Amino acid sequence: MKLHYSPLSPFVRKVMVVAIENGLDGRIEKVTQAVNPASPNRELARHNPLMKIPALETDDGIRLVESKVIAQYLDSLGGNRLVPAAGRARWQALRIEAIADGIADAGILVRYEQAMRPAGLQWKEWIEGQHAKIGNALDLLEAESASLEGPLDIGKVAVACALDWMEFRDVVPGARATRPRLFAWLDKANRAHASLAATKPK
Repeated sequence: MKLHYSPLSPFVRKVMVVAIENGLDGRIEKVTQAVNPASPNRELARHNPLMKIPALETDDGIRLVESKVIAQYLDSLGGNRLVPAAGRARWQALRIEAIADGIADAGILVRYEQAMRPAGLQWKEWIEGQHAKIGNALDLLEAESASLEGPLDIGKVAVACALDWMEFRDVVPGARATRPRLFAWLDKANRAHASLAATKPK
């Protein structure tokens, strides 16, 4: 398998954690790709027409895009360790994954606006709108932090990836101080799971 990736992406990290947890990381060739919305990567377009990462080429020639799809594919190869097959557990895990991915999506939009647009052209209301989305999601996860305890699933992986990336990029300063239970869970998860520790952004 061949994974088109950037090592600091929270979505790539989610896929790599799933691969490690399923014992598949040794079967994946990683190809670094630069992604910048202001400078489209034409090479990446051959593998993903949306020019986004991650993108996975399977051993039998299928080109998969979007971390949700790639994570489910890899998990299926490893025996469905992280994506519950059915019932309440499945929908709860996918719900939390969607919320965490939304945090990362909004955070990336903030990052692009602040890091790539000249200061005089930055859209203050846009940034505030994305911060509101992130804040709402963090508040929900703080309130439901007890449900994050226990074995990893795809939702918990996505939460760890989103929160660590958000802190690494300092997208929402002070978020940790106002959600102590959530970030205590994050720190514990990073210590307890080698797959998270090995992929944490540096």
